[in-house]
Amino acid sequence: MLLWAPITVLAATAQVIRNGAQASLTASLGALGAAQVRFLYGLPFAALFLIGTLAVSGERIPAFTPTVLGWIVLGGICQIGATALMLLVMERRAFGAGYAYIKTEPVLVAVMGAVLLGDRLPVFGWIAVVVVTAGVLLASVSPQEYRNLFSEIRMILAGVASGGLFGLSVVAFRGGINALPSGGFVVRSLSALVVTLLIQSILLGIWLAVRNRAALTGSLREWRRSLGAGLAGALASAAWFTAFSLTAAANVRTLALIELPIAALLSGRLTGQKVARHELVGMGIVMAGVALLLGSQG
Repeated sequence: MLLWAPITVLAATAQVIRNGAQASLTASLGALGAAQVRFLYGLPFAALFLIGTLAVSGERIPAFTPTVLGWIVLGGICQIGATALMLLVMERRAFGAGYAYIKTEPVLVAVMGAVLLGDRLPVFGWIAVVVVTAGVLLASVSPQEYRNLFSEIRMILAGVASGGLFGLSVVAFRGGINALPSGGFVVRSLSALVVTLLIQSILLGIWLAVRNRAALTGSLREWRRSLGAGLAGALASAAWFTAFSLTAAANVRTLALIELPIAALLSGRLTGQKVARHELVGMGIVMAGVALLLGSQG
């Protein structure tokens, strides 16, 4: 069943919209303050999604065992750490090279999913993961930046660590959703999401209160502008978690890289800038890999 595929496309599209809304807040709140918006203002919308689903389905919130909470806390902390490392990479000049290493995530997810959860991909699924990742690398790095792929050890380590933590977070989220003892896949996914956002809001809120109180108060002051980012973020996260409940995390994170052509098309329409040749070639490879991935699921 390929229900996870359109759900993943929805998640990737909503994430592009959320990133655009979040970017407008970064100048005033800083990177971590804008990240807090994603969790804090996404939480009430995610809760509404869950309440609505419970009302329609007649189901109850499943019990959260220590195993479930352990997976979710691990995923939440890893996602915050991955975001912090990603911001470090983005602050450096060689963004394309660093971003390329971050986007090795699908390969890392496939390996960690197999080791930690026993997720098994067919041979062509593994090939698709590699093909899509190669397409993203090609699209992300201009020919002039190729030397930076191997010249900055700190950038390489930060990028790979960020991709690894992002990968571990999605594997942990899938582990937590699957460990819930009852409920349909939508209820289990939304229940896990609400608890995850609550934990992340508290953890990052404490960090900002101690280390950057101005960003925390700013995120509260900008509540009107933050609601749109919160809604888009909650929709994206709800779709991600639902997709994780239906198939291996590697499938979801590989298909998720269609975010690249979606973002490029939207950016081109908004700014009028042409897409570079290496980006077009990379996006073509991404789409070929996506077709191979979906074909391997038959």
